[in-house]
Amino acid sequence: MIHELKRYEAAPGQGPALRERFARLTMPLFHRHGITLLHCWEPEGEPDTFLYLVAFADAAASEAAWKAFGADPDWKAGKAASEANGPLLARQTTTVLRPSAFSPGAR
Repeated sequence: MIHELKRYEAAPGQGPALRERFARLTMPLFHRHGITLLHCWEPEGEPDTFLYLVAFADAAASEAAWKAFGADPDWKAGKAASEANGPLLARQTTTVLRPSAFSPGAR
């Protein structure tokens, strides 16, 4: 099992629109493509930033799921519509997390 911690930084002033798109469009598509969303966070004092954690069986499952998500016609159309007045996302980072040997529950 691997986890990916994603950090999204919205274009200036676009935080609410980015979170709306994530809730309305992205989350249902995650379900469609087998992307297990575990949790979302909004850092205090960073209104244009949010983070979320997803899980996959392994790196191959992650790669396949993200490829399918990116090719989904609903994603392409929804993203284009939401960005009619400019991009919502300024920057994103992904940190792949694997349990350490001393992590509770690690085998």
